[in-house]
Amino acid sequence: MSPEPPPVPVPEPEAPAPESYPFWGYLDLLGFVLIALLGFIVESLLMGALITATHVKQIFVLLPGQILLYGFLLGTLAVIFRRYYGRPFWQSLRWVPVELSGPFAAIGGVLVAVAVMVASVLMRTPDIDSPMKALLSDPASVVMIAIIGTTLAPVCEEIVFRGFLQPLLVRSLGAAPGILVAAAAFGLMHLQEYGYSWRHGLLITLAGAGFGWMRQRTGSTKAAALMHATYNFVFFLLLAVQQAALHARWAEHGR
Repeated sequence: MSPEPPPVPVPEPEAPAPESYPFWGYLDLLGFVLIALLGFIVESLLMGALITATHVKQIFVLLPGQILLYGFLLGTLAVIFRRYYGRPFWQSLRWVPVELSGPFAAIGGVLVAVAVMVASVLMRTPDIDSPMKALLSDPASVVMIAIIGTTLAPVCEEIVFRGFLQPLLVRSLGAAPGILVAAAAFGLMHLQEYGYSWRHGLLITLAGAGFGWMRQRTGSTKAAALMHATYNFVFFLLLAVQQAALHARWAEHGR
């Protein structure tokens, strides 16, 4: 009998190559931007027509319109991820908790608010008449905008800028340039609210860079949104205190 041949070793299967992140690209970004612009135009036309036709207070038209626009934008992202990539929405955008991210992000939001206030003083940022200032002219409007500004707005804006845009820029440009470019886009989006004041735009860009750093540091868009919400809360709190002081002064003079 001839000896049996030695067994042929079976090669182990190669481990799959790690998936690149983000898995979406600039064509997806371009499509989202075009759809978002269409949404902004439609919202502006409808809100302008409703305000003119009904003569109601702007806040009761603009806030529902803003909420619908946020829903439209997030729905667009969900369609991109699920239809074209078959991926879950929240996980793809890294809406994940991180250990100690809650207190860390909240403290970060306070620190960024302080930094922006100091920068505003150093830049001698003027107190200008702007659409945002007009909306915040009475206590009821402040309360309504504060509720949206510390809940829905930070979530939606961070999903778009730090969850969707920033990872793509960081992959292409590197961490620091990607964070700054996303922050600049964030500042440009808010320019109209502040009467196209470049100082206000620069301050919002500074805040956006802080939110972007949090996203990059923790890997969590949720942490960036919490930081953003805390940042907004600080300014709404200061505004409420300022208005309360003004009302007290008027009451004192009215005696």
